[in-house]
Amino acid sequence: MHMNDCIQEQLFTEARAPISTYRMQLHKDFSFADAEATLPYLKSLGIGDLYSSPIFEARPGSQHGYDVARHDRLNPELGGEEGFQRFTSARRQLGLGLLLDIVPNHMGVGNDSHWWQDVLENGRASEYAAYFDIDWTPLKPALKDKLLLPILGKQYGEELEAKHIRLVIEDGTMRIQYFDHLMPVAPRTLPIIFPTESPEADELPQSFRDLLRELVHIPPHESIDPKLVAQRREQLAELKPRLHTALKDPALKDKIESAIEKINGVEGDPGSFDQLHALLESQPYRLAFWRTSSEQINYRRFFDVNDLVGLRMENPEVFRETHCLVRRMLARNEITGVRIDHCDGMFDPRQYLIRLQLLYIASQCAGESLSGPASPSGIEQPIREALRGYDWAKSQGPLYCVVEKILEPRESLPREWPVRGTSGYDFVHFANQIFIQPANERKFTSLYGTISPRNTDPDEIIYRSKLQVLNNALASETYVLTNLLSHLATADRRARDFTDSLLETVIRETIACFPVYRTYIDERGQYTERDTSFIRQAIQRAKHRNADADASAFDFLMNTLLLLQHGEEDVYQRQLYFALKFQQLTGPVMAKGVEDTSFYVYNRFISSNEVGSSMKSFGISLETFHTSNQDRLANSPDALLGTSTHDTKRSEDVRNRLNVLSEMPAEWAQVVRRWQRMNAKFKRKLEDGRTAPDPNEEYLIYQTIAGAWPWQSHTAEDRNSFTERIKQYVSKALSEAKINVSWVNPNPEYLDAVHGFVDSILQFGRRGVETPFVSILERLMPCLKTFGAINSLAQVVLKVASPGVPDFYQGSDLWDLSLVDPDNRRPVDYQLRTRLLGELQQQSVAEAASGVLSDLTGGRVKLWTTHRALHLRNTADELFRRGNYVPITAEGELGEHLIAFLRINNDATQACLAAVPRFACTLMRKQPHLPIGEVWGSAVITLPENAPRSYRNGMTDEIITADERGRLRLSDLFGTYPVALCLSTRD
Repeated sequence: MHMNDCIQEQLFTEARAPISTYRMQLHKDFSFADAEATLPYLKSLGIGDLYSSPIFEARPGSQHGYDVARHDRLNPELGGEEGFQRFTSARRQLGLGLLLDIVPNHMGVGNDSHWWQDVLENGRASEYAAYFDIDWTPLKPALKDKLLLPILGKQYGEELEAKHIRLVIEDGTMRIQYFDHLMPVAPRTLPIIFPTESPEADELPQSFRDLLRELVHIPPHESIDPKLVAQRREQLAELKPRLHTALKDPALKDKIESAIEKINGVEGDPGSFDQLHALLESQPYRLAFWRTSSEQINYRRFFDVNDLVGLRMENPEVFRETHCLVRRMLARNEITGVRIDHCDGMFDPRQYLIRLQLLYIASQCAGESLSGPASPSGIEQPIREALRGYDWAKSQGPLYCVVEKILEPRESLPREWPVRGTSGYDFVHFANQIFIQPANERKFTSLYGTISPRNTDPDEIIYRSKLQVLNNALASETYVLTNLLSHLATADRRARDFTDSLLETVIRETIACFPVYRTYIDERGQYTERDTSFIRQAIQRAKHRNADADASAFDFLMNTLLLLQHGEEDVYQRQLYFALKFQQLTGPVMAKGVEDTSFYVYNRFISSNEVGSSMKSFGISLETFHTSNQDRLANSPDALLGTSTHDTKRSEDVRNRLNVLSEMPAEWAQVVRRWQRMNAKFKRKLEDGRTAPDPNEEYLIYQTIAGAWPWQSHTAEDRNSFTERIKQYVSKALSEAKINVSWVNPNPEYLDAVHGFVDSILQFGRRGVETPFVSILERLMPCLKTFGAINSLAQVVLKVASPGVPDFYQGSDLWDLSLVDPDNRRPVDYQLRTRLLGELQQQSVAEAASGVLSDLTGGRVKLWTTHRALHLRNTADELFRRGNYVPITAEGELGEHLIAFLRINNDATQACLAAVPRFACTLMRKQPHLPIGEVWGSAVITLPENAPRSYRNGMTDEIITADERGRLRLSDLFGTYPVALCLSTRD
């Protein structure tokens, strides 16, 4: 096929969207072979595509794969290329797709990272220096042309003189070693180890001395002149092999070891370390105390993780080198879609996403081989030319692509992004909040006010938390922006008198007041009206909070961000660069300030404190839920629908159990107050006057235990395991909250006191006697377990039937009471799931449905609900993907207790009815054993006039028929099973 014909065909080919996805976390203990073994089970369950965590080579021992160290090969710990091919073959035989998570924003760096090590050795002259987002001219003059490495556990001088920083040689290569860290020695600085003026130098062979002199005369690593850089690389290409050979020469061994011993100094003799200090100061990097990273680090990180370094994905060469394997896999159809991690971290997400679609077209039209030098991005020039100026707003692209993106209320994805939607965090919000009783918000707010009166204003907590992040963890990123804005102000006579201190304040306050994760100005300098509104809103809020600050400085920032300052082209380009860098920081600040701080501070109702949701929310209306589904059907019908993910703070089953509490505020308040009184004796008064845990932390612990309490009774071993999980969770939660402890300032005494509190309320007494706390909890649990289970089953049905692609997190096919990672990465027992599903499939549908309801503890009821819902989805995929969405309302006082909608095709020949209970605890009068079918009385729903009248319930195989007026009795719909997903039948 002609190239242009192929391009046009790809543009008009609709992307293959998954029917459903199942998320798996691959790592060294769960490899390609392990994933391959699960495929028959996933196929039987009804899953369409496996949704894999990143599989490219990560740092050794990685448990998640987001610390990619090499983009050009598969992770050998997972089984490498051979293991992947076997997995691919097995997957294809079963007809399953593969949605792959890829990480374009950052990469993990360390001893084995070739690109990073080359930058450490060659500085700005490295061919990879432009790959990483490094500021080579930071505010601190001492760091000019250097890379700050904040890896030291103590101050530099202390670590140096303690001999923790050493020069070592291994296999003919000189390195600097600090415990597990290895850094190269820049070749030009090697003569410092062998000073030519020393007596020992005369004993060195003339050839080696000549080599050292040649090394001195190569262009320095600070060089940015293209000719000097080329000259340096050419000389090093010839000199480094000679140097390697010389350093391995047995005749030089004793002299080299002697020089190393001398330079490494003598403990107790500070002057003996001067030579090593001089060597270190001459490197393109600077070793520093780890605490300096927040203020002085001069490269962009993934949030505040020092060894996850930001990539300049806007650089076409970086795109090419990081996507060479992706292109090959696309060309071979080894992956059927991609999920883009942390797209908000990139300089220009739109540009990246368009390049990704172009790469896919290139893989289909030109094969898997990469382009030559004429196409630095790895995309053939004819393809780039043919699509130059193409309006991507008209197309979501031929490659199925979803992005990890958290949308705030009333925020939507940028229209020009060629993607199918988000990876599902927004659905988490709607699918969870619909089961929280909004009528009881005031009661929970009042209870929380008596428990933690200092934490009652969520907006103030968010604002303070974001400022805390800007002043500490991400302070250095703020300084970079201040430096850029200061240069712009200096060139503007109306702004030149703004001090750096004022500009820094203006930047911090505006970001702290930013209402969304980020705006999306692109390389063309184009904003949307919504972006403009967000910027003006943030400036207005910041001005209001800082009445004493010069308002004109805020105006200067706003005009700069909106590119309203008129000037020369050079000034405009610097303004555009500042605006692009500014919006690159607002997202991490929002994530760290809200998700990783505020969510652990404002504990009014922790089910709402979820990624993609809002801790200020306390339930939504039926109308809001239906409207969200209708909007998704209209704008992104192939977006993922998540309920649990690797990022969620607690699993869907924990949240659904907690949501039951929203229906019983009086009982919960009474229980909490009793716990506070009886457990006060287990708190510890510390020497600094604090009591651990504080009331806010205590309330978090109570909610967490209630949500995660295991289904079955405990043995001593089980209880110890659960207690350890809660203690690990509490350690993370309190460190994230940054109130009494933090990651930067851990307080072992405080955490030990909190752990002691957890032990005291959970551990068995003598002879296995339960603590009073557990005894009261157990009286509460029948309601939480039963009605939480109904919520979870209802959520499965809503996820499968709503517009979008239902996504299931590993292990959530049975009850999963996991907390935030690493708790949610515990091993999943797939053998158990395979056995249970096989047993259910051997029975009739009616027998299996009845059997799973007889005992809720093992989670078979959730497995059955998931399996049957997916079976219907596979049976009528087009109906679920594109069918019209019609909300259905129950008549009478029970209306708020039903969530129902119809998916119906245009000619009304096929329809699916989804119906689930809402607020089941209230509906069933807090009686867990009351048959759910009996509580509906004479309540009915009325189907649209044109809708089919007869339906088969996929859960039970029962036929349900509406009367002549189109009415269905809810007692019939829920007579034998608590949730219903029904496909129309032919009359």
